[in-house]
Amino acid sequence: MAEHTRHWIGFNLIRGIGPARLRILLDHFGDLERAWIAPKSALRAAGLGEKLAGEVVRHRIEVDLDREWERLERLQIRTLTWRDAAYPRRLAEIDQPPPVLYVHGRFAEADLWSVAIVGTRKPTAYGRRATQEMSGFLAENGVSVVSGLARGVDTVAHRAALNAGGRTIAVLGSGLDRVYPSENGGLVEEIVRRDLGAVVSDYPLGTPPEGPNFPPRNRIISGLSLATVVVEAGIKSGALITARFAVEQGRDVLAVPGNIYGDQSAGTNRLIRDGALPYLKPEDILDVLDWARTVQYPDRVRPVPEVGLERSLHEKLGRDAKHINELSAETGVPIAELAAALTVMELKGLVEQVGGMNFVSTGD
Repeated sequence: MAEHTRHWIGFNLIRGIGPARLRILLDHFGDLERAWIAPKSALRAAGLGEKLAGEVVRHRIEVDLDREWERLERLQIRTLTWRDAAYPRRLAEIDQPPPVLYVHGRFAEADLWSVAIVGTRKPTAYGRRATQEMSGFLAENGVSVVSGLARGVDTVAHRAALNAGGRTIAVLGSGLDRVYPSENGGLVEEIVRRDLGAVVSDYPLGTPPEGPNFPPRNRIISGLSLATVVVEAGIKSGALITARFAVEQGRDVLAVPGNIYGDQSAGTNRLIRDGALPYLKPEDILDVLDWARTVQYPDRVRPVPEVGLERSLHEKLGRDAKHINELSAETGVPIAELAAALTVMELKGLVEQVGGMNFVSTGD
C-alpha cells in the first residue's frame, strides 16, 4: 500500500475528520503521513481541538492500517483520494468532495457523461416505465447512469442501464461490504463482473446503512453527475435532497411530471413549480445539456456567443490556464454559477478543464 493512500484511509476511519478538517491537516503538515505521527499538541496547533486531537492519537494506536488494506485487497476494493488522477473529475469540482472513495469496479473516462436518476422506493407503474425508458436511452447513447442502489427507482435505473449494455454507478450509504438492500447484492456483482461501472462509497468497510449516512451519499450522487432527474418522490423523499444538492453544485435538475393527486408525484411536481425542468421525453436530457451536437459532431466547436457570460469567459480564457477562483474575481460571478457555465462551455468544446478547476480556451 502506498504511504500516500495508507494515511488517507487511516484518517477516513476517524469520525469527525471530514473534508474541511482534512484540508486543515494537509495545509498545516503538508502531507497526512506527518499528520498521522504528529503529537497531540501539534494536532491541536493545527486546529483540531482537544477532543478530536485525542481521538486521533487513540485511533492511530488501535487501528492496524496494514490489516485494513488487506481487507480492501481481499474484497478487490480500490481507494481513490483527492490526489489520485483517477478520482472522478465531476465530483472533484464540487465544494468539499469526499477525501476518500472506496470503489468496487472502476470509473471510466466515459463517466464524465453521467446523469443521476433518483426517486421513490415505491414507484408506480408509470414511474417504473419512465425510469426504464430514460435509463435505457441514456445508456444506449453513451451516458452513464448514477443512482443509489435503493429499492424502487434506483434499482430500476441501474438494471435498465445494464440491460442496454451501458455503464452505471451505484453510490452506497454504507461500507462496500455492507450492501444495502441485501437483495441487490447480485446487481452489484453484475456491475463489477461485466465491467460496466462501479459501486462506490466514502464510508469505511463495516459501516452499517444508517439513516444519517444517506444525505451525504446523495451529495455524491449529484456530484458525480452533470444532471439529476427525479422520477417520483414524496414531499419528504431523499430524492429531493439529491435535487437540492445538484442545484447547490450548479448542476441541472429535471423532474418527471405526475398525477397532481398522487403522493408519489407531490415532490416532483413541486420541483417543477420551483424551477426544475420538466422531463417529457428522453431527448429532453440531451437538449438540456446540449449533448446532441457534441455527440454527433465531437470535432466541431460551436460559435462563441456574441453576448453573455459565456462570451465574457471566452474572452478572459486563453491557452494559459486560469483557476475558477481567478475567473470569479475577474467577472464578479459566484463560483457555482461559473461552474455551471464552464460545464456547458466544455460540452460545447469551447473550453477544457486541465485539472484542479483550472480552465483553458480550446478556440483561437
